[in-house]
Amino acid sequence: MSKDVLSIAWRYIKRRRFALAIRILEGRSEIYEENFEYYLMLGTACLYAGDIGNATMYYQKARKIKLTDTRLLLGQAAIFLRRGETDRALQYYLEARENNPSDKICRNAISFIKSYGDYETICRWVDSGRITQFYPPLGANPDKIIAFSSVAAGILVLVFAVSLFLKKADVYNGPRLDLSELELSSDEKINSQEKDLSSGTYNYILSDKDITRSYENALNYFQLHRDNKAQIEINRILNSNASVQIKQKANVLMGYLVEPTFDSLTDNPSYTEFYNEKPLYLDCWVAWGGRVSDAVESESGKFTCRLLVGYEKMRNVEGIIDVVFDVNPEFAPDQPVKILGKISNDGGHYYLKGKAVFQSVHDGLE
Repeated sequence: MSKDVLSIAWRYIKRRRFALAIRILEGRSEIYEENFEYYLMLGTACLYAGDIGNATMYYQKARKIKLTDTRLLLGQAAIFLRRGETDRALQYYLEARENNPSDKICRNAISFIKSYGDYETICRWVDSGRITQFYPPLGANPDKIIAFSSVAAGILVLVFAVSLFLKKADVYNGPRLDLSELELSSDEKINSQEKDLSSGTYNYILSDKDITRSYENALNYFQLHRDNKAQIEINRILNSNASVQIKQKANVLMGYLVEPTFDSLTDNPSYTEFYNEKPLYLDCWVAWGGRVSDAVESESGKFTCRLLVGYEKMRNVEGIIDVVFDVNPEFAPDQPVKILGKISNDGGHYYLKGKAVFQSVHDGLE
């Protein structure tokens, strides 16, 4: 059976025959235009081949398609590291670690930069080839595997297959968990409203049908990996006249929602949607772009700023919201940013609990 060019080229890359892989891939540039895997593969092949200029170019093209792929971040970080730009390399490795906390390459690279990150040491590692241990991984070389016994080869292939599965686990879109115990009983559906409304205030007065529909929507959105949509339905219930039992189940469901990355975030609310109905979007995750002002880092390392949402080109401001990071995310405050954060509330004051920062200025690895 004939194979596509990407599969053939990847086979040569794994065998460390980078020049041949590059020649094959570059001959198909028109076919794979705007293909993320194509540009990523070319950039990685050029990086290992020592062609840093073309590696930079292809990684830039890949980043325009997908922002925070761990393999791409490792490749771009390695380019900065080779050049001795350890601050920028460290930022990329930290972002890669944010996406995959168990990644050994990120951990080892960060440790190396902090302990031995002077320019002379980096030059020696580049010259000796040791620097490649911080490059995007290629997996085992098939040519070397052949030299081992069939049992050893089988184990290596199994380990490699498992590692690929783990890298792709976060994009699996099938059912997540069996939450049948959280489904509403017939009695809960019939008696879904709080009987005594005098004991509290409610943003939403819903009918039995509305409450049941909202709760079932939350369960369905959860299984579809649309956690923001599920959170909105949960908030609608928690701020309504729903019964205590249903609110308790909604709180339990909320505990199953997960933190997204830039790439995995779905149903990103706009600032206007949030502003018009703030309680409905509490605890939702957003990725908002703009510019920052009033950036302050405390003695404890806590970093605060204000995000001027939609002000990237310094024309229109959609709104302003405070942002709080536990540690300084290390970005250029005078450049446009995109911040991934969780909408939070402290005594009626809404703000973003920051998780990660992306700056398009990093696309240019000049």
